[in-house]
Amino acid sequence: MNPRLIKFKKKSLISAAIVISLIVLLSSLIPALRVPAFNILKYPLGLLTLIQREVGGIIFYHRNMIQNERLSKEMDLLRQKLNAAGETYLENQRLKSVLSFKQNSPYKVITAKVIGHSADNWSSVVIIDKGSYNGIRRGFAAISYLGLIGRVIETTDFTSRIMLINDPNCGVSAIVQRSRQDGLVSGTLGRSLIMKYLPKESDINVSDTIITSGLTDTYPKGLLIGTVVNIGEEFSGLSRYAIVKPAVNLLALEEVLIIIP
Repeated sequence: MNPRLIKFKKKSLISAAIVISLIVLLSSLIPALRVPAFNILKYPLGLLTLIQREVGGIIFYHRNMIQNERLSKEMDLLRQKLNAAGETYLENQRLKSVLSFKQNSPYKVITAKVIGHSADNWSSVVIIDKGSYNGIRRGFAAISYLGLIGRVIETTDFTSRIMLINDPNCGVSAIVQRSRQDGLVSGTLGRSLIMKYLPKESDINVSDTIITSGLTDTYPKGLLIGTVVNIGEEFSGLSRYAIVKPAVNLLALEEVLIIIP
């Protein structure tokens, strides 16, 4: 910028300041001039205040916008770290439960991770990261520390496919733990199982615990299957059925245990 122009602007500002100061001084010394002085200064001072407020608003808006962007990025980073820490904590809790069960289990088991699910809608199958190389064979039972999951139906060297107990093609011989009433538990492709072939006079109630009976070679006796949530009567009227809620959330499997006979 031209130095002469800067010098002129400074002189103008100084002159304006002197004039305003003189008006204020005269109005304070001569009461009769106070009203006219106020009227003279009202509009320039109001304009000055407005300009100052607008300029300040623009400056602060820009500053606040930059600060908000920085804080938003920091919050996103902290949120990611928090989510990662939470996921690590949950995984550690699950692995502790699996390890504790494995150490105290009467069965020899192999721990595996779920790495895939069936691509169709008419079966319920998961894929795990262990196979025949690890000693897993077709027909072996799959469990979690909460209860029965299903059985191995296919293996490769390093992976296996497990049919879950909520698959309609999966049948498990089971009994009511309380009354020892037996039946067959099958899948429904949903969140529940169905226990069939119960005599009309069978002793079974809502909240009863259902376990494996051991009559099916695949599944050892006493594995927890689930809890009865409803009881109905077949159309023939000669038998009953029970709706069973699985002990394991079969739609959210991450780790499984394969029982080695």
